[in-house]
Amino acid sequence: MTQMTADATQKKRRSSRKNTITVRWLISNLGVVFLVLLIVELSVIYTLQHYYYNSAEQYLTTKISSVTTVLTRYSQDTGSNFSADLRSTFENFSDKERMELMAINSKGRVTLTTSGFAPDTGTAMPDYETAMESETGTWTGRQNGERVMAVSVNISAMQPEYNAIRVVSSMSQIDATLRDYTTMITIVCIGVLLLLTITGSFFLRSIVRPINRINAVTKKFAQGDFSQRITPIPQDEIGDLCKAVNDMASALSETEAMKNEFISSVSHELRTPLTAIQGWAETLCLDIDAETMQKGMHVIVNETERLSRMVEELLDFSRMQSGRLTVQPEPMDILAELGDAVLIYMEKAKREHIRMIYQEPEMLPFVYGDKNRIRQVFINVIDNALKYSNPGGLVTVSAEAVAEQIQVRISDNGVGISAADLPKVKTKFFKANHTRRGSGIGLAVANEIITMHHGKLDIQSELGKGTTVIITLPAMSDHLL
Repeated sequence: MTQMTADATQKKRRSSRKNTITVRWLISNLGVVFLVLLIVELSVIYTLQHYYYNSAEQYLTTKISSVTTVLTRYSQDTGSNFSADLRSTFENFSDKERMELMAINSKGRVTLTTSGFAPDTGTAMPDYETAMESETGTWTGRQNGERVMAVSVNISAMQPEYNAIRVVSSMSQIDATLRDYTTMITIVCIGVLLLLTITGSFFLRSIVRPINRINAVTKKFAQGDFSQRITPIPQDEIGDLCKAVNDMASALSETEAMKNEFISSVSHELRTPLTAIQGWAETLCLDIDAETMQKGMHVIVNETERLSRMVEELLDFSRMQSGRLTVQPEPMDILAELGDAVLIYMEKAKREHIRMIYQEPEMLPFVYGDKNRIRQVFINVIDNALKYSNPGGLVTVSAEAVAEQIQVRISDNGVGISAADLPKVKTKFFKANHTRRGSGIGLAVANEIITMHHGKLDIQSELGKGTTVIITLPAMSDHLL
């Protein structure tokens, strides 16, 4: 039960992780867009409201100013009746259908209106109070459940009987227009969000689906199954990633096959000398003649040397893989090390009926390197030349100085390497010819050693015609000797 609960929790966590990209997109993309649209909508609404309310206020101010101008002329006419003229002005007010004009007496009460109805005595008139202090006052608010705008002008200087005139207009039509604009803008913003959500869903799907396929395939890789591939491959950056994963799978599959072949080859290579040593050791335990004894000891010594070289090669490969392969450079005579390597294999070449020619130069510049490692490279390459040569073949070793560099050439006319295999021969575990002995790591180690000496190991070969290995090392300058 506990295990089932743990599995369910793990699946839930995996599901949450699968939605991470979507959640991040919703927060980072839609969230930001929503905030931007909200700010834009509020800004537009505020701007429209400010524009319409300012226009309404300007219109009311213009109307009441024109009335004030007429009343000023009446107040200056000493022969006129100001109250009668005021009433006549109110009766003839042209915009009485759109707004209401009021006259406020010295006691602060509305005594005359264009509609004929006076507001309640308790009705607030902030604009009137402001006008009594600063000549003009404006107020927008709710009156009798309706939003209105009012503008008051102080006329107490014209006639002591009246303090101010006031014009009031309903804002219902303007508010309705603003509501229509707000509705339209909101619909547009919602449409933009829906459009972004739909397009974003398709976009996310184009990303998440390949990622899910990559996830499923890489889990197979983790289990050692490199046969799976990602299909179909989109034509974009995700497609490049899918192609890279497929290429990686092909490389891993090839490496896995080479590793298995390497293990099989090494096992065989180790077993062969051990079998020979064991067989001859058992034979030597018997009562045998001196000639057989000498032959047996010779085989045991040779196979032990072969086994020792193989173990040392494996150790070097292990050090190379872990980054612990080191060199101890010093000024060295490369001809001495090359001569020793040739001498080691000269007798072996005779036994295998292979002619070896060493074209030794009189002198070469010194090289700054590890003489044991350089000799190891020469031994590996010469051993390969003999290994892949047939009886009656020819192996040629030469060296020369070329423009402040030393070039060592080791050529054979053996089986050669195909054009398809040639780029892979310096790869770990790779063997171009499985019919010949060897572990498949000698050239990989040799190439690493030469690279550590700032040199190059180049291979030229043609199937059925032979192979030439060119080892290039920088020569030491005279002032460094």
